[in-house]
This record gives sequence, structure tokens and C-alpha cells, in this order.
Amino acid sequence: MPLLDVAKQAVEAAKAAGADYADGRVVREDSESITVRNQVMEGIDRSDSQGVGIRVLVNGYWGFAATALLEPAEIERTATLAVEIARAAARLPMDPIQLSETEPATGTWHSPMQVDPFNVALEEKVALLMEATRRMQEVKGLAFAEGGIDLFRRRSWLATSEGTAVEQTTVQSGAGIEASAVGEGELQRRSFPNSFRGHIAAAGWEHIQRLGLIEEAERTATEAVELLSAKECPSEVTTLVIDSGQVELQVHESIGHPVELDRVLGMEEAYAGSSFLTPADRGKLRYASDQVSITADASLPGGLGSFGWDDEGVPAQQTPIIIDGIFHNFISSRETATRIGERSSGAMRADGWQNLPLIRMTNISIEPREGSLADIIGDTKDGIFMATNQSWSIDDKRVNFQFGCEIAWRINDGKLTDMYRNPNYTGITTEFWGSCDAVGGREEWTLWGTPNCGKGQPGQVARVGHGTSPARFRNVQIGVRG
Repeated sequence: MPLLDVAKQAVEAAKAAGADYADGRVVREDSESITVRNQVMEGIDRSDSQGVGIRVLVNGYWGFAATALLEPAEIERTATLAVEIARAAARLPMDPIQLSETEPATGTWHSPMQVDPFNVALEEKVALLMEATRRMQEVKGLAFAEGGIDLFRRRSWLATSEGTAVEQTTVQSGAGIEASAVGEGELQRRSFPNSFRGHIAAAGWEHIQRLGLIEEAERTATEAVELLSAKECPSEVTTLVIDSGQVELQVHESIGHPVELDRVLGMEEAYAGSSFLTPADRGKLRYASDQVSITADASLPGGLGSFGWDDEGVPAQQTPIIIDGIFHNFISSRETATRIGERSSGAMRADGWQNLPLIRMTNISIEPREGSLADIIGDTKDGIFMATNQSWSIDDKRVNFQFGCEIAWRINDGKLTDMYRNPNYTGITTEFWGSCDAVGGREEWTLWGTPNCGKGQPGQVARVGHGTSPARFRNVQIGVRG
């Protein structure tokens, strides 16, 4: 039976069991992860999963159940269970749920791809990582040279009792290298093109080929070794310039998560939840300087947060979050949007078939302004430039944060001078973004992928995107506060 028909069968079974609204979501996922360390295969991990999740509303209360078995009798049993759970939820002290309107959707969608990475020979993938780690190992003093490739494919079929019937396929490919040097009680690491296994995009093997892992291997390893003898990053209040990759995480943690409407409404507080924002802040709160505009866009080609329709059947769309520093919109679901008199922004996605959809970031990006990283540094008399995230910490309200980077340099009269190790900076979200006085232009704007965003209880992992350019911030606390 075609899997879209399975999703429709789930909806019909739920309606027959008494659901007022129902959606059935069949998901099939495949993944492959390859790791090479010091020219030795560490492992190849492959997985696949398939099942259906059935979500229902009965008298305004949610019920959900899922199964890996797609036989008609099992689907009927699971749909009936979802309805029974919804009826049990009616005993809870909460108001009945209302969904914002959305037009029924039909059609198919596929993420852009030139070469299917799952069809590329394993020997070719391994050879790429072997050569990259070999070149890193040629640098004297390097302890560990690691490379990884990660591939992901998801096909989903969604049907709803309102008439939506859509099929979507997403293929994502990523790779990265990491060099580690050890000496005198220090471990220093440099990553390329970003930390945490590199750079992943909604694209095929062509994306990995363009990354330049082999070409950047020697420089990456050399910087790791040089960090062992570099100065400790000083503690001071100064101008901070951060590269595009670090701006990515800054946007993710201090803008992306606070604007999730379920956090704002107190519906999601279990996993570092909540937010300092309120619905009354829309159109009024100065979140950042006038250099900063942030957009949520699920239609960007290549973004991990891109799709044709979210897991409620709401079409991909652009939502202006911050315009010239002023906060304007949340990202929302059909349920939460009604609470503030709006329609869903199309931000509901689930981790696999076995979980309920949650509000998740799409591609939350900073709009490019003007100039390159070299221009921003050249226009800075004194400060510190940091690159490549290494650690992060932020409170549940998304107000106070601390980020650590892999490497930093002193900026002196527009030039990079002394290298620093173990750099970090702290800040308060609106004060920090309010101090931004430069955002790089389109030429260095990169649509990064964040494949490990955690949320919810039970915990779910989402793949989200962030388009970012390098940026500069004034009067930032570097290192330990004096």
C-alpha cells in the first residue's frame, strides 16, 4: 500500500474512533555516519526507521500514539489508543485547544540535490577522510586527526482530516575535520569548517566535495599545535568580532530559542525552556541595534530548517522576527498562534514518527549588511576576534550567557596580531545584541546547519539552519569579569 494511503487510513481510523480532528504522519528515515581517526577507520554507523504517528483532538484535547507496524489492524488499534488518550486528557485542568486555520495542502516536495550521497561508493567517502587526516598528521606535534561524514534522509507522508495530503523528501549531507594537540596539561582543538562534525546542509554529495577538507587540513592542524604555546585570552571589556560560525550559535541560543511561542506561553519548560519575551513585546521591544534584522525562513534552499510543509501541513513561509533591532514576531504552531490572535508561522516538526511535533526553529538567519570579515577587522582599532564555537551556556530564560571559542587573536589598528587560547565571552541577550555595530555582507553569509538542537520531554533532536555573517559587538566582557 502506498504510504500516503497508510497516513490516510490512520486519519480515517481515528475519526471512526471519535476524533474531531486527526493527522497521520508516516516517516521513513535513513542515516549513515563515518569516522576516521589518524587514518584508521573508527566506525560506520547506519540506521533506518519507519513508523506512523497519529495525533488527534477530541473535545479540544490532544491524544497521540505511534507504532512501527503499518498493518491495518495495528493502525486501527493505534488510532483508537490516541483517541482514548485524548479523552483521558480532558480530565486535566486546562482550556480546550483551538487550531488556527490553514488551507488543505496537496503535493510533493524534495530538498535540492545533485548527487545522492547514499549512492556514493563507501571507498570514495573513506578515501576523502583518510587523505584529510593524513595531511593533518603531517604537522609536527599533532596528537589526533579526525574526520567525519554524516548523511541523513527523511521521507514523510502527512494526511489530515481537513484534507491535507503531502509527501516530502529531505536529504542532508555534511562533513568536517578536527585537529587536536596535547602538551603540558593542555588540549587544544581546531575544527573545520565548523565545530561539532563540520558543516551539514540539505544537499547531496556535491556539498561535501565543495567543503575543501583536504585543502584546509594542514592549516587546521597547524593552528591546533600553535595554540599550545599561545597566550591565554585576557580578561577585559573590549570590542569583540566573531566569525560567521560563532554568530550561528549566538543566534541559535539567544534569539532562536527565546522566540519559540510555546516557551513564551509556558507550555514548554522541561528542557532548558521558557523565555524572557512576552506577547506584549511584539512591535515594541528593542531586542538589538538597528544593524540587526532576523528572519525565519523555511523556504531557503539548502537549509536544515527547510521544507514544503511543516508537520501540521502549514506551508513553508518567511517570518520577520526582528526588523532593524525591534522584535516583531514569534515562531508558532496552529495551537499557540490562536493564543495571540495569529495564524501559525509553520514551525511544527517532530523527531521521527514516534514523537509529537513541537515548535522548532526553521532557518533563523541574520540579514546581511555590508563588508567582509577583513573589512570589519580592518575598521576595528582595538579588540579581539574569536572563531569557531567550543562551548556554550545560557539560562532558561535565555538572558545570561557564556560562550567559548576555539581560537582568538588580538586586533590592533585593524590587523590580527597575538593568538590567544581558551577565549570566552559573556553577556546579557538584549544588551549584547544592542551593542552590535557591524554585520558582514552577503559575500560571507553562510547558511549553516545545526543538526543537534535538543528540546522537549521526552527529548527530541531537531535539525535547524542559521544564515549568518561575521559581526562586531562593542563593550563585551571577555574572559573572567574583574
